[in-house]
Amino acid sequence: MEEKNKSGDSLWNDIVRQVKMLLPTELERNRMDRLFPLMHSPKLDGNLYVIEVGEQIQVEMFTNLYSKMILEALQTFGIKIGEVRFVVGKDITTVQQQQPQFRHTVQNTPQRGVPSTMPMHENYTFENFVKGPSNSFAHAAATAVAKGPGRTSYNPLFIYGGTGLGKTHLMEAIGHYVLDKHPEMSVCYITSETFLNEYVNALQNDAMQAFRERYRKVDLLLLDDVQFIAGKNQFQEEFFNTFNSLMGLHKQVVMTSDVAPKDLKGCEERLTGRFQQGMVVEIESPSYETRLAILKSKANAVRHHIPDEILKFIAENIRSHVRAMEGALNRVVTFVDFNTDIPLTLEITQHLLKDSIEEEKTIKDLTVDEIMRTVAQFYGVKMDDILSKERTQTLVTPRQVAMFLSCKLTTRSLVEIGRAFEKTHATVYHGAQTIQKRIDVESDLRKTVENITSQLGRNPSELTK
Repeated sequence: MEEKNKSGDSLWNDIVRQVKMLLPTELERNRMDRLFPLMHSPKLDGNLYVIEVGEQIQVEMFTNLYSKMILEALQTFGIKIGEVRFVVGKDITTVQQQQPQFRHTVQNTPQRGVPSTMPMHENYTFENFVKGPSNSFAHAAATAVAKGPGRTSYNPLFIYGGTGLGKTHLMEAIGHYVLDKHPEMSVCYITSETFLNEYVNALQNDAMQAFRERYRKVDLLLLDDVQFIAGKNQFQEEFFNTFNSLMGLHKQVVMTSDVAPKDLKGCEERLTGRFQQGMVVEIESPSYETRLAILKSKANAVRHHIPDEILKFIAENIRSHVRAMEGALNRVVTFVDFNTDIPLTLEITQHLLKDSIEEEKTIKDLTVDEIMRTVAQFYGVKMDDILSKERTQTLVTPRQVAMFLSCKLTTRSLVEIGRAFEKTHATVYHGAQTIQKRIDVESDLRKTVENITSQLGRNPSELTK
C-alpha cells in the first residue's frame, strides 16, 4: 500500500489526526492533547507498531486508552499489523527527532538541577498566535513577561478563559521565547494534574525533599490548568509554599485556568489571593474575523490551499473555541490528502462537518451576565450601572443594547432576561425594540452592536434572525 511508504513522521501525524476524529467528546480530545506528546519514536516493527513512553504506568494507561484506536487508524491507512505496543524507552529525557512537532522545555544540564518537565508544542509561539480583540491584552501581558521574566509587575501572570481559546498557546509561547533568548534559564512546563501526581509519588517514595528542590530552583514555572488543584488541600499547602519560595526569589510564575482566581471554588483564599497579586488576564471567545484569520493561518501552516468559502463556512459554524475549529480544519485537510482526485466543495465540507456542527448546537448558550459584562466593558461602565435605575443617556443605550443582544443571542425568555436585569419583561421588550429601530437607521450604533456581537464570539448575521 502507498501508506507503508510514508515516513515515520508523516504516518504518525496522520494517526494523530485520525485518532482525534475517533474521539467522541471534547473532554477526550483535550486529554489526548495532553497525553500524546508523551509518546515518542513510533515505528513499525514486524507485526507490531511500537511506541516508546517514559514510565510503566503510562504503558498500562495508554494501552487501555489508545491502542485499539491507533490500530484502527493504521488499518484505515492500509497497514495490517497485529498489535500496537507501548514500551518504556531507555532514555526518554528529550523529545525524539522522529517527532519534530514537539520538544522539551529544557536542555538537560544536571549541574543546574532542572526538574522533569512536559514537552511543549513547537508551533505554540508568539509568531503563530493570531491576535484579535478577544486576546490582545493577554497577548501583550504574555509578551511582557517573556521579555522580562520575574522583572515585571506581571508576576504571577494568571491567564483564564474557556476551553480551547489559546491559554496554553500563550503560556508555551512564553516558554519558547525565554529558552530562545535565555538558554541558561531553567524552564518547567507542567500541568497541575501531572504536578499533583509527582507530588503523590514523592510522598509515597519518601522523596519530598528532592521534589521540593526540583521545583523551587526553576527560573520560570508554567503551570497549566491550575483549577485542577481545587479541593486538594494537602497539595495546596505544598504548592503554596513552592509558590512563595519562587516569588521570594523573584522567579516567574505563569498559570492558566478555566476560571478567574476569585471563582476557583475549593481553593484556599490565601492561595487565590496570591494568584491575584500580579496580573490576571482573560481570553474571551474569538470574533468571527479572528476565527477566520486563525483558520487561514492554520491552513497556511500545513501548506494547503483551502478555498475562502470553505474557511468562512467553518468560521461561521464552528465558533465554540479554537480547538474545535482546528479539528474541523484537520478533517477537511485529511479529506483533501486522501482524495486528490475529488475537488473540495462546500457541499462536501457540510457533509464532513455535519457532526461537528450538530455538536456546536448543543454547546452551552451565552448567558445574560456574559452579555451584560461584555457590553459594560465596551462602553466603559460598570455592571452595577447596567442594572441601576439611572436613566442618563450614557447608561440607557448600553443597557438597551445588552437587552437587545440577550434577546437575539440567548434562548432565555423575556421574563428570564428581565429577572437578570432586575426589570420587567415589558421593559426588556421595549429596550430591545428601541435598539432594533435605531440600528436600522444609525450606522454607527449598528457597527457598535456588531462589534460587541463579534467579541461575544458570535456572527453578526445572527442579529437578523
